[in-house]
Amino acid sequence: MNTAEYLIKKLEEIGINDFFGLPGDYNFNLLYAVENNPNTNWIGCTNELNAGYAADGYARQRGFGAIITTYGVGELSAINAIAGSYAENIPVITIVGAPATKCIENKTPVHHNFYDPRPYAFEEAHKHVTAATAFLNRDNAKLEIDRVLKVFVKERRPVYLAIPLDIATMEISSRDVDYSWTSDKDTLDTVVNKILDKIEKSEKPVILGDSLIKRFDARLEFREFVEKSGIPVTNFLMGNNLIDSDYEKYLGMYYHKYRNPVAQKYLEETDCLIAVGPIYGDLNSFGFNLPYKINSHAAIYGTYTYVNGIKYENVKMSDVLEGLSAKIEHKDYEFEKPVIGYEKTKIPNGKLTSEYIYPRLQEFITDNDIVVAETGIIPHGMCQIKFPKNVEMHTQTLWGSIGWATPATLGVCTANPNSRVILITGEGSHQLTAMEIGNMLRRGIKPVIIVLNNGGYTIERILSDSPDDKFNEIMQMNYAKFARVFEGEVWATRVTTEDDFDKALKVTQIMNKLCYIEICTDKMDMPELTREVFGDSKSRAEKSSVTIPETYCEVKKEPEKLSSDLNFETHVHQSLKEFKE
Repeated sequence: MNTAEYLIKKLEEIGINDFFGLPGDYNFNLLYAVENNPNTNWIGCTNELNAGYAADGYARQRGFGAIITTYGVGELSAINAIAGSYAENIPVITIVGAPATKCIENKTPVHHNFYDPRPYAFEEAHKHVTAATAFLNRDNAKLEIDRVLKVFVKERRPVYLAIPLDIATMEISSRDVDYSWTSDKDTLDTVVNKILDKIEKSEKPVILGDSLIKRFDARLEFREFVEKSGIPVTNFLMGNNLIDSDYEKYLGMYYHKYRNPVAQKYLEETDCLIAVGPIYGDLNSFGFNLPYKINSHAAIYGTYTYVNGIKYENVKMSDVLEGLSAKIEHKDYEFEKPVIGYEKTKIPNGKLTSEYIYPRLQEFITDNDIVVAETGIIPHGMCQIKFPKNVEMHTQTLWGSIGWATPATLGVCTANPNSRVILITGEGSHQLTAMEIGNMLRRGIKPVIIVLNNGGYTIERILSDSPDDKFNEIMQMNYAKFARVFEGEVWATRVTTEDDFDKALKVTQIMNKLCYIEICTDKMDMPELTREVFGDSKSRAEKSSVTIPETYCEVKKEPEKLSSDLNFETHVHQSLKEFKE
């Protein structure tokens, strides 16, 4: 088979059946390979950034995702989405159709490049936001595809392949290659025994789960370890619903000082923390307030584990958890059950506010739903919900690129067409990528879309000097009418009161079509948690007192300092001189 056919076949084998992107004359051969494979589909998007977000959403739900773009202009339009996937360990492969090999070798100034061609400049850019890259040629095509896909499967992060026109149709060997990998047995035994020893010697162990458990497909192993150990368990924001809310040893989510004093107390008093798949980010862990040092707890990541400050490579998260479950003795540790979730809503009778919106959504969400929550104030309302069983909530909390959620919903729906998907986004974010609504309708995708219209960038209003700063104002539009612009079956409405919101949610349950609800609140309406967290962060920033304690992040090198013989003013003058030239 040819190179393009081989690549698509291998991606299909690891679970990618849908490819997002835009056509361009350099990638036609790749698109033909997708369309000619009976098990794969082409999903054309309105722009490459949206395609990248859609592939990200697809990967969160399915395990892996893929985007196909054209050279230069296409791939650079998508690179922000790929960077977000890299930040949050979302495995998305970027496949780029490139000019023919002769044009590359001769540096011919063909379209989508500079007049002084730098053929590999865009691959170089992607090296900073991917785990592996390759630019294929006559001699390396199969070897490089197999090398990059091995990294893709192991590291669960984005990778990049550039495939010239002629290389895409070049015949290569179709000899099968296994991309799976196994833990180093001796290292695995060492890690398991050291963690068990820490637990055995402790009096107040706590397990902390987070989103990398999802990324490395270790949920079942995590739950088994939690239940067999009897150790109390909590989670960060992005690790929501890894454990059923009604589980007898669930401490609820960790909010630092802002909510749930039970989880805060247990984490502050623990003498043995087992952190599984944590992402230590300011928004995910509610600041950098964790009192843990690298030498005092264990952290289990996708391909390596830390114990007592030592990093052990080449051990799978799922294998470590499985090994712990096989050997650990169940104990009944002291436990205090927290209150989880909102109180039941009262009879709706007033103006719509966050105080009603999120408790009502708690009642609206049912077993097996998938929720996609945009960044900003919305995750603070959603994270306090007591979710029913098997509900999945996707957020992009670390990267936080506004506009992500709408096209990500397209990807989530494509990956799992049999579940009800609920998108909750703000109107400021929605404006960036809302054209993908038309793509949903075109493909018969029917999520429930809730657009929170609070008259601008509310999250920025609380962070900037004044809520009335003009740069936080945005274009206003009638979103309910906007949804009807596209061809396809859609039910849309605009609500301003609790009663109307309640009725709108009930209508969606009998509609077999895309449902679109614009909910309008005051511009400074927000969950109280948002006001507390961001009010605090602004105060700390003003006092310049934010410090980041040592955690399980890799040790960072000191930033390069300005040359001792050049002061800041000299650097500025040099830069301006180069700019003028």
